[in-house]
Amino acid sequence: MCFTHHTFSSYTCTATSKPCNRVQLFFCFFESVCVCSPVDEKTREFLAAVGRQSFKQPRDTRGFWSRPLTNGQQHHLLTSRMEKSSSNETEPLTSQKELLDCTEGEDCKENGLLVKNPKSALQLVEDGNKVHPSQGDKGEAGQISNGYSVVQSPVPCNGIGDGEDVQCTVPAATTTTTTTTTSTTCGLEAQPQLLEPEERETWSKKMDFLLSVIGYAVDLGNVWRFPYICYQNGGGAFLIPYTIMAIFGGIPLFYMELALGQYHRNGCISIWRKICPIFKGIGFTICIIAFYIASYYNTIMAWALYYLISSFTAELPWTSCKNAWNTGNCTNYFTNASITWTPHSISPAEEFYTRHVLQVQRSKGLDDLGGISWQLTLCLLLIFTIVYFSIWKGVKTSGKVVWVTATFPYIILFILLVRGATLPGAWRGVVFYLKPDWQKLLATEVWVDAAAQIFFSLGPGFGVLLAFASYNKFHNNCYQDALVTSTVNCMTSFVSGFVIFTVLGYMAEMRNEDVSEVAKDTGPSLLFITYAEAIANMPASTFFAIIFFLMLLTLGLDSTFAGMEGVITAVLDEFPHVWGKRREWFVLGLIIACFLGSLTTLTFGGAYVVKLFEEYATGPAVLTVVFLESIAVAWFYGINQFCSDMKEMLGFTPGWYWRLCWVAISPIFLLFIICSFMSSPPDLRLFDYNYPYWTTIVGYCIGTSSVICIPIYMAYRLIITPGTFKERILKSITPETATEIPFGDIRMNAV
Repeated sequence: MCFTHHTFSSYTCTATSKPCNRVQLFFCFFESVCVCSPVDEKTREFLAAVGRQSFKQPRDTRGFWSRPLTNGQQHHLLTSRMEKSSSNETEPLTSQKELLDCTEGEDCKENGLLVKNPKSALQLVEDGNKVHPSQGDKGEAGQISNGYSVVQSPVPCNGIGDGEDVQCTVPAATTTTTTTTTSTTCGLEAQPQLLEPEERETWSKKMDFLLSVIGYAVDLGNVWRFPYICYQNGGGAFLIPYTIMAIFGGIPLFYMELALGQYHRNGCISIWRKICPIFKGIGFTICIIAFYIASYYNTIMAWALYYLISSFTAELPWTSCKNAWNTGNCTNYFTNASITWTPHSISPAEEFYTRHVLQVQRSKGLDDLGGISWQLTLCLLLIFTIVYFSIWKGVKTSGKVVWVTATFPYIILFILLVRGATLPGAWRGVVFYLKPDWQKLLATEVWVDAAAQIFFSLGPGFGVLLAFASYNKFHNNCYQDALVTSTVNCMTSFVSGFVIFTVLGYMAEMRNEDVSEVAKDTGPSLLFITYAEAIANMPASTFFAIIFFLMLLTLGLDSTFAGMEGVITAVLDEFPHVWGKRREWFVLGLIIACFLGSLTTLTFGGAYVVKLFEEYATGPAVLTVVFLESIAVAWFYGINQFCSDMKEMLGFTPGWYWRLCWVAISPIFLLFIICSFMSSPPDLRLFDYNYPYWTTIVGYCIGTSSVICIPIYMAYRLIITPGTFKERILKSITPETATEIPFGDIRMNAV
């Protein structure tokens, strides 16, 4: 059946011949009869909520127009009666003729309809090529006086016309300031059918979405970064600023991105047309940042894959000092209790990592990276191959893969936690991990580290949450999802600390050193040197090495799936006419580009490049992105409008706590981190290599290369927008297109 309605007042209903005095829906049944049917209470409440006002009384709707045939076949008028108002009228044409130029005071002939001059109060236009407005055309689609335009999917409408089955569709209405109408068109089956735009892909199950978000948020940083940051900044005392920053900064931003993505159902580029167009450069910045991350993050997974392959031996290769890559300083204190650990001693695990896997001895630094390691190149090629076949078909395939990649790490973490707790000296590591140093809370650096850790752990600003949430059902409870996934992420970081520090306590016991001396390694070195060495000297070391590095792989793959999907969704939504039907080819091109961008990290000095990108390419750039995003949503789009959108979607309005966080606390939280980073850039050092002074300039250039898209697009937007400077500003901060709100079979465009 065909849904249509009108917003005229005081007209006579054709079915009852009585004045229409109530909100009514019209359903097209057989023999061109339109029957008035009262709206039920639930529908009335919905229309009042989303439209802010009830629909006005409907008008006679017997004017069903036949759609002009594109192949030149004769078309006819099924019904021709349309009640005329004193100032507005629309007349049918019975044949398709040339379009006439519109002049002032005259009627325009377009696609078989007479359309009043644009100055007239009523326009009735049928686009011969469209039933629904496309994403890019929503700004031109008609709007009903309550703020929504209605679009109906083609459905059978038997019995109309000559007794043949026809297709009944309702095009979007064209509106002016006072009146609005909708025409119903029924075309014969012989006519080429109008194709409705494809429905947006959705998650097969709710758990697919939750596991994907958890897999994205819980990554390698949860395993190596949080434990190190925690013990470095006061142990258990660090949990206080960490929790505060999570409550007032991280979780509100996480929730905001999920809500934006789910409501507007677009990627990080095209979504800004519906929020604040002048900030569209944020989307391009996110895509460049994602490319940088893919260029170094997957190299770390290639290291883990190399370790995994090397673990399939009876004796792990990093337990002995008798290999070709070992030096005279190699000291294996596990096999010989009489050996004393000295300041010059180097463990076999460290030499395996630096001299065999990375081969840093063959590079002089960033000014001489050396050649490319073919072993790591093959490992990275395998990683990208796995990534491609996991995401090439969309979220319905990647949503199945995460059932393994997102759950497997928790099984391994539990096994390693139990094993670590039974090791001698494990208690020393736990005490060192949690012993509070309350004096640390007075240091500004501790609060900066807490804010940065929770931000990068939850991961707003990378476009991933927008992309994932855009595939949700419209009325999905993203509020509950935000709380669940962020809590799981924070708890995973906390538990990972026990997994790491029980093993560090064991190593301190074996070396007869303090835990602080053992735990001096940071970043990937904590995993590939310290933890690998501890595993190698456990009973059943081969088994634990395999599952540990397999866990690292699955943790990394989840984040890579997510980062890639953020870019893919953004580009496909922005250029659907180019890539909409070519997703597989676009994904392939993106994977190849990321692989080529990773070549510098596969050199003998690639570890130095990874460190540089990790510190400069993502940190300040992503912080700037989310800062501007929060300002654009809360201050330009409007916190009241945003909360109203969420009420339409979730059925309730966010409370004052969320509003306060979005408007003031979260932006201040982000500005605080940005200023702290800019005032004291990191002093980079890796192994025995001190980064030269010029690397700071290079690092800032890398970070700026992505953020520069934002001011460039703002300038471009103001230049191409017509009008005075004030008019350009106003047009650039006003949403361009509407957001489709599904209501059963009806789509309503919120404006």
